[in-house]
Amino acid sequence: MRTAPVPATHVDRAADQSTKATSGAPARATLIRTIICVSYFMVILDNSIVFTGLPQIQSAMGFSATGLSWITNPYVLVFGGLLLLGARAGDLFGHRRMFVYSLIVFSLASLLVGAAQTQWWLIAAGAFQGVGAAVLAPSALSLLTRSFAEGRARNRAMAAYSAVAGLGASLGLVVGGLVADLIAWRVGFFLNVPVGLVMIWLAVRHLSETERRPGGFDVASALLATLGSTALVLGIVVAADFGWSAPVTVGPLVAGLVLLGLFVAVERRAAQPIVPLRLFAAR
Repeated sequence: MRTAPVPATHVDRAADQSTKATSGAPARATLIRTIICVSYFMVILDNSIVFTGLPQIQSAMGFSATGLSWITNPYVLVFGGLLLLGARAGDLFGHRRMFVYSLIVFSLASLLVGAAQTQWWLIAAGAFQGVGAAVLAPSALSLLTRSFAEGRARNRAMAAYSAVAGLGASLGLVVGGLVADLIAWRVGFFLNVPVGLVMIWLAVRHLSETERRPGGFDVASALLATLGSTALVLGIVVAADFGWSAPVTVGPLVAGLVLLGLFVAVERRAAQPIVPLRLFAAR
């Protein structure tokens, strides 16, 4: 992302504040790491839990074998499409503020997923959950790097953050399978609600706000990237049932290519592109 330059004095001041917030206060540093890592763990864990619950979801909701992919696709597509936009929101409005808002959205979406009664309800709630995750993930990482001074403290925080990613993905499969078999697939999503509420309360009380930067959103590019990817995936998924030459397959594939082509065209002219194309020219 290209952002407006920030005076070095401001950056230094923010770094000094972060250092003071963590140096000499190991308990506070541990609390900050816990808030950020548990919140991120919730996102990773949730994404893994849904895979082990697919057989129960298929039975309860009546999904076809092909349609099962759309239980996970909306979340992944929205998450990936809006990830850079979510990071930009943190730069503009403050990473703590966006972190708290994203926890609210993710917790509410988890409640809606767990309470889903129809296929479209489940799919829409999963996409809504992806919105929260797309803001939460970059905000969590930014808060982590800004809360700890460069060196040993930041290295420990980043190690914990990285470990959470691997642990959440692995543990999610085990926990999701046990919960789905012993209780119900919905329980894993309902558990996010109390955990999310606790993390929101702790974040408001103990996380410091980051400095805002001037600039604007590249909304058009984010929407084109998300819609283009969605159309391509839709074409690939329906091809399994109708074949590659069927209109219901060709239509989405062509639409996806057109939308992604427009995405590149918009990025070339955008004042603050969400994906600067010059990055791809750098060896």
